[in-house]
Amino acid sequence: MSDRKYFGTDGIRGRVGEFPITPEFMLRLGWAAGQAFKKDGQRNSVLIGKDTRLSGYMFESALEAGLAAAGVDVKLLGPMPTPAIAYLTRTFRASAGIVISASHNPHHDNGIKFFSSAGAKLDDALEAEIERWLDRPLEVCEPSELGKAFRVDDAPGRYVEFCKSTVPNEFTMDGLHIVLDCAHGATYHVAPKVFRELGARVSVIGADPDGLNINLGVGSTHLEALKAAVLEKKADLGIAFDGDGDRVLMVDRDGSEVDGDELLYIIASQRHAEGRLKGGVVGTLMTNLGVELALKDAGIAFERAKVGDRYVMERLVANDWVLGGEGSGHMVIRDCTTTGDGIVSALQVLLAIRKSGQTLAQLREGMTKLPQKMINVRVAERFDPLSRDDIVSALRQAEAELGEAGRVLLRASGTEPLIRVMVEGQVESDITRVVEELAGVVEQSTR
Repeated sequence: MSDRKYFGTDGIRGRVGEFPITPEFMLRLGWAAGQAFKKDGQRNSVLIGKDTRLSGYMFESALEAGLAAAGVDVKLLGPMPTPAIAYLTRTFRASAGIVISASHNPHHDNGIKFFSSAGAKLDDALEAEIERWLDRPLEVCEPSELGKAFRVDDAPGRYVEFCKSTVPNEFTMDGLHIVLDCAHGATYHVAPKVFRELGARVSVIGADPDGLNINLGVGSTHLEALKAAVLEKKADLGIAFDGDGDRVLMVDRDGSEVDGDELLYIIASQRHAEGRLKGGVVGTLMTNLGVELALKDAGIAFERAKVGDRYVMERLVANDWVLGGEGSGHMVIRDCTTTGDGIVSALQVLLAIRKSGQTLAQLREGMTKLPQKMINVRVAERFDPLSRDDIVSALRQAEAELGEAGRVLLRASGTEPLIRVMVEGQVESDITRVVEELAGVVEQSTR
């Protein structure tokens, strides 16, 4: 488990009004980040973007005040997808980017993600540096050195053009009818423009944010609305983003779900067939074993990283590979962008559809997912499940029972007080029994 006090797998996240997701903490966090990112001898600036949560206004103001107190200028982007902040941080040559979002969580949660000046998630060392500043008294810089705040009005247009630039100029979606589900989140005003300007006929759901309905019955965590819309409108496919736009899942024309593992396989196999897949593919400990086996059959190397796109990115950089992702639909495509981007990932899948001449349903047929069951055991506080002897003993017994034909994974969520128990294997009835037994041991151990 990490020894960081505030940062989890993907920034800082929690329930609004409960520490550390409070205005007071955000003020201090803005100041601490300003100190950590500041470079001497130049005017420093930090971008702030947010999703559509009502609490975003409150935290935006608090962060802005903290950054100004540290002597850092602030550029306010308003509601924008997380990957847009990564892109704009680079193009504005800013010292860092901050996203106010709790991604796929309900509106009553919120959080903070940071991007470096290169548009990448922060490494552990820089997060630790911010935490060290958080432990110091907040000291306001000289009045003449206080930061200023500016609003960036053309941010959406800049990002729309960037997304379109990630596919070839000749690429068009003419003749395709697509349903977009924007989760009442940060993609609501940019995603429809991207797909329409590339020629698609677009129907949109989940694009009426009111501050409280983000991810509520829509988006990549609730595909039922998208399935119904695709079938009702007889569309070619549906695309669902999460609240902050860094994940994407799809639905094919008959309403079947296509998850992140399958989308990753589709992009990888099409690029490999064209001879433009550089190296192999990085998944995570949660990636379905079927992906690994299908890629192996195609002669494509595969490696697993810890759960979290930052760890996928670490392995991609270390291997000098370009493609990785998670079953949740969080994909990293390094020759397109620096972080997970739902719109860009969706465009790469559509590019594969166009180049292959096949439908989404046909492209997914090259991979057979193995049955996989996961149970989330809610706990009072996070802990490492492998630190408890009774849990480890049950884990070893489950692994012995499944043998080489299956996998067992126990891990603490980095964003919620949950222990994730995942079992994968050849026979669904066996893995259902094993996962329920193992989850029972974990639940008993936490009492």
